[in-house]
Amino acid sequence: MKNGAYTLLITPFLEDLSLDENGLRILVKRQIEAGIHGIAPLGVTGENTLMTDKEVYRVVEIIAEEAKGKVLIIPDTCTENLTIAKERVKVYKDLGADYISVFCPYFVLPKADGIIKFYADLADHSEVPILLHGAKGRTGVELTPQISAVLAKHPNIVGIKDGNKDLGHLSQVIHLTRNEDFKVFTGKDTTAYATALMGGAGTFTVAGNIVPEIMAKMIDFIFAGKLKEAENIHHEYFEVFDSLRFETNPMAAKAALTLMGLPAGSLRPPLTPLSPKYVEEIKTILLERKLI
Repeated sequence: MKNGAYTLLITPFLEDLSLDENGLRILVKRQIEAGIHGIAPLGVTGENTLMTDKEVYRVVEIIAEEAKGKVLIIPDTCTENLTIAKERVKVYKDLGADYISVFCPYFVLPKADGIIKFYADLADHSEVPILLHGAKGRTGVELTPQISAVLAKHPNIVGIKDGNKDLGHLSQVIHLTRNEDFKVFTGKDTTAYATALMGGAGTFTVAGNIVPEIMAKMIDFIFAGKLKEAENIHHEYFEVFDSLRFETNPMAAKAALTLMGLPAGSLRPPLTPLSPKYVEEIKTILLERKLI
């Protein structure tokens, strides 16, 4: 797994809320042209759980048609069901995924041993490397640094997309896995700069939807030793990073893309559009940075 910035790509929909296939191709081409290191669709930002299996697989198929061999493709399984996760891993691999992100099993509230077995069984089954994906606020389940450290020893588990924005948590994951072939990525844009400085590998980024070239440049600067340049980007775009967490992701990301004239569409129920007051805040932030 390479260090870098991987965009947590939104899924664009048409007015009738069907998949906007042409819009998706436009977004993917934009990511490639911007120099992003990889595209990570079908997580929370991609509204995975609000789509059918057929739609989920079509998203990966389209992305692979546009991006295979140009940037890394890392779709998310986004299921607590091991049987379904195994099926998705196989289909994703056949469609062209380079790595597969695996959301921590949610809703059923497994113990630590259950989480470890879920990931180990899936990693044994998968023909491509997998990444852990932790986000307690979404799953109700804590993917602790200790659990990550155990799973980091598995030869087919190569990293983590960690949605915990606490730097103490992230630094502990980095510390406990430092001797393994295992990359630690933050899932929060506001902690991308700090995580990389602590020994992390980069970020899975919502802001990559809005400013992919900026996210790629910030991470590239860090690993090139140009820390002041990276710090400047972190501060210049911090309000952008922060605003994309208004209300519920991906409400703000879709609002921003719409303001920029890019394909996004609405959100699948039960999600609803970003509240007007936040749309105005995002508009101001984008205008200040000449993004619209």
